Amino acid sequence: MKNLKFITLALTILFATACKDKPKNTDKVTKTEEAKETPISQKSLSIALDPKSGSNVEGTINFSEENGTVSMVGTITGLEEGKHAIHIHEKADCSANDGTSSGGHWNPTAQPHGAWGDEAGYHKGDIGNLTANSDGKATITKTTDEWCIGCEDDTKNILGKAVIVHIGVDDLKSQPSGDAGTRIGCAGIIK
Repeated sequence: MKNLKFITLALTILFATACKDKPKNTDKVTKTEEAKETPISQKSLSIALDPKSGSNVEGTINFSEENGTVSMVGTITGLEEGKHAIHIHEKADCSANDGTSSGGHWNPTAQPHGAWGDEAGYHKGDIGNLTANSDGKATITKTTDEWCIGCEDDTKNILGKAVIVHIGVDDLKSQPSGDAGTRIGCAGIIK
């Protein structure tokens, strides 16, 4: 009788231990499946702004994309104190001394020039203005889901375009480019 109780006790412990391990395996499968359902897509690149039109403008602009939202963060130096226009232009070609090789504003949806988000329309390259302090330094931060880095949507893909900084202020209404004046900085958006 003692042997039967001992065998029953041993089988009970063995069964309880075996069942205890199974939920862990199930949890692992569930967590792995959940991770596959919600992938995190991250892309980033950093570009250097070169001086144009005899300026001393330099800087670094970083782009990052996560789950369909692009962030642009940059620091620009060598500017005159005050406001300066900043745009994305059509081509990542900064070979011309005056930056004109980058073409016009990037405008894949054929909208009029304007302030970003304006109901009357705006170019996808119409970033607006940045403000330089007395040391000639300015920063820019922009986040949007209207851009992507290397996607297949030509109305959103910023790769192959250029960031241009102008000497003047974008008035956000003059056609076709906001009357921002000479191009004083250029950076191709390339990997």
